[in-house]
Amino acid sequence: MGDSFCEQLIEDTSFLRAEHRLDTELLDKLILQLNRIYPQILSDKEATRFRNVDVSTSARVGELLIHLQRKGEEACKEFYRALHLHVEEVYYSLPTRLRLRDSMDPLAFPPSYQQRHVLNERGPVFYVGCFSFALGMALLYYYGETKMSGGSRALGMAALGLKKKAQEVLIWYSEKGLRK
Repeated sequence: MGDSFCEQLIEDTSFLRAEHRLDTELLDKLILQLNRIYPQILSDKEATRFRNVDVSTSARVGELLIHLQRKGEEACKEFYRALHLHVEEVYYSLPTRLRLRDSMDPLAFPPSYQQRHVLNERGPVFYVGCFSFALGMALLYYYGETKMSGGSRALGMAALGLKKKAQEVLIWYSEKGLRK
């Protein structure tokens, strides 16, 4: 996001002027923060002018933002810091913050980047199913040697939900065990 804070403030100005969550009280907090901590950015006289309640909040916000842009990069940066400190929900709703969040969103990357590590298109359920089948076969083989009569019926029942070829193999194996 290579924009300077002044450029970001220009982009966010219309949003901040229209934002209804940035009321008179919150605007006063921002002005006092800038005035008390950074008097070189906002002098007492300027702070008094921007806190004039006879002027609408939207107009005061607009004037303050223009003033900060004239003061330079550091003033714009400190405004964002004060906004983040006092009105976090408005700060994270700013168009420049939303753009930054979207650019950092891992789901927003191009599909070619996401598919770099994909083995195939079958997904994790397929692999869990294959693993479960292999585990079941291993358990049946291991325990089937000692208790062939009980295991063979379970093996025959397990064949019901499988494809034709696998079903034939399992039924053949279970019948072979019953013949012994």
